[in-house]
Formats: sequence, structure tokens, C-alpha cells
Amino acid sequence: MQINEMLDDDLLTRFRGRAAGYDERNVFCTEDFAELVERGYLKALLPPERGGSGWSLTQLALAQRRLAGAAPATALAVNMHHVWGAVAYLLQARGEHRLDMVLDWIADGEVMAFGVSEPGNDMVLFDSATRAERKPDGSVRFTGLKIFTSLSGAYTRLGVFGKDHENDTLIHGFVAAGERVQSAGDWNTLGMRASQSHSTRLQDAESPAEWVHSTLPVGPNADPLIFGIFAAFLTLTASVYVGIAERGMELAAEFASSRRDSHGLAHAQDTRVRSIIADAGMGLLSLDALQRSIAGDLDQLVDHGPAWFPKLVTLRTMAGKVARENISRAGQLGGGGQYFRGSEFERLYRDVQASWYHPSNAASAANTVATWLVGPRE
Repeated sequence: MQINEMLDDDLLTRFRGRAAGYDERNVFCTEDFAELVERGYLKALLPPERGGSGWSLTQLALAQRRLAGAAPATALAVNMHHVWGAVAYLLQARGEHRLDMVLDWIADGEVMAFGVSEPGNDMVLFDSATRAERKPDGSVRFTGLKIFTSLSGAYTRLGVFGKDHENDTLIHGFVAAGERVQSAGDWNTLGMRASQSHSTRLQDAESPAEWVHSTLPVGPNADPLIFGIFAAFLTLTASVYVGIAERGMELAAEFASSRRDSHGLAHAQDTRVRSIIADAGMGLLSLDALQRSIAGDLDQLVDHGPAWFPKLVTLRTMAGKVARENISRAGQLGGGGQYFRGSEFERLYRDVQASWYHPSNAASAANTVATWLVGPRE
């Protein structure tokens, strides 16, 4: 199934129509998610013989962009399921099979979620405040707090990691949703409310031995899992903000064309307005090229060596930046009516603020790029 068939205009109209209600009530996008499951969207990366659409990462990234243009919080929620599918997809394409079980789970209808971020842990994947205790049978018990756990209440498998203090290593595995994997119920935020990305408390949450897939040293390392997680997370999360940037551009053009001055002349004929619209368009065109280039290179197994991480963080950072700018441009052209609660602009203005917080943030991205160019700080 092609992107425009999977996410057709009627479906996106329904999603856009429901978005304000989810946001107002601060509830999960239940109906949206059910429709995506029914259409097979959660299995899009799988080959047709396994119930999927056989999409590439590029196709999935463009689909997430299309979905986010209608309902950003719905796109961000399902994004975290797709991240794990994309990590397994990227590893498998590179001859790594440790996450093949994830593709098996997705084929069986399991819903994946991402339990990596922790409060105050700016080392992200290179250290952890969560305790990992290995048992004699090879299973691991995880205890700690994970934040921004999207799809809370809907996921069935949570990818986590923690620190084995006895061996000074980081252990990665999966746990099943259940009584030892508890939502904190704390998602009451400025925007992206329908993603329901509650914090999650792990209390001796057990990862069976066969679900424990990686043991890595503390600190930066070149393990393929690390590349896969960064590549999938940054590329797909960026796609959500490319979608918002595109919608911001569309709204700016719509506002300019529909509003008229006291002489009946469309605002779109005003030189200043046209300049604002042009800036929105050029920002989106630049993002489009960057998104397609990076996702395409991941699909084609292009080896950028040490340039890969600068490319990935640049995509994520620029996607957030242009999305914020384009929504602000739409606000400049929309008139005072857009300032009231309930307008699409008002919701998007709040949703796009989440782009400040997703890894890698602007400061971390700048350090990555600078280190690539001039080496690390002494």
C-alpha cells in the first residue's frame, strides 16, 4: 500500500478534526490509533508476506511527515513504535539480527514503546540512572524512572536499558507492560498532549533472558545498536517536525490568500507578506531535501563514517527550528482570530514547542557538529 492510500485525505481530515478534542481533554488519541492499527500502519516496514507494506525507511519518514501535518501528537505517539521497528530494520539490513524478535513481535501485533530518556541524564544512551540487576538465569531486573514514554496505556513491549553497577556495563532489553511497569500519570503538558508520554516507573521489571539483547560499556561506543537507535530516532522524530513545518507553510499561504485589506486586496499581494511566505517555502524545501537525502542514504547503506552523527543531529535540529519558524510565520499572517483557543494554529504553536526537548537538543547537536569539524574540547 502506498503512502497516500494508507494515509488518505479522508483519514487525515478525521484526524485533524479529532486533534483539538484530544488536546483539550488531555487524552490519548484512541480513535486515531485504532484506525492506524486497522490499516496496518504499525506494520508498514514489514514485507507483505508478514502482513506489512514493505516500505523503506524513506517511505516511513515521508508517511510520518504526512501524518504529522494533520495530527502531530498522534504522529509522535506512533513514532516511538516505529523507532523500534526501524532500528531492527536498519540492523537487519546491515547483517545484525539481535533485534529480529522486534519484527516478529510487530508481525504478531505487539505495540512497541521507547523507554530510554531519564531525568537529568544528559549522557542519554551512554550511561543510565536505572539499575539493571542480572539474575542467574540470564534475565535482568530493571528499576528506575523513564520519562517521555509515548504510547503509555497502548504499548505492550517497552525497550529499556540500565546500568549493571557490579560490572560497570549498560544492559539493553525489553520488558512487557504490567504491574512492574507503571505509568506515573504525569503527562499534563503545553502541547503534544494526545501522545500521552507519561513517565514510567520500573520496579524490578523483568526482561527474560531471550529479550536481553545487548551489553555495552559505559560511555560512547561504536556498537551498531547505538547507531541504529540514533539513526531511527533522529530521522523519524525529525519527520514529525518536517510535517509541522509543511503545515505551517500551508497555513501561512492560506491565511495570506484568504485575508483581504480594507480595499479588498488579498494580503498575498503585499510584498512583505510574500517575503514571509517565501521564507516558509524555502525553509520547507531545504528540509525536504535533507530528509530525503538522509533517509535515502540509510536505506542504501551509505557509509558516511564519522559524518553520520553530524548529519543525523542536523536533520533533527533543523527540522525543529524550521517548524517553529514556519508556525510563527503562519501566526504573523493569520490575524488576531488565531490567538484564540481552539484554532489549528494555536494547537500547532503549542505542539511545536516539544521540538526543544527531543534528543539531540540544539546544544548537544552543535557540540556533535563542532567535534566532527575541529575535534573534542580539551
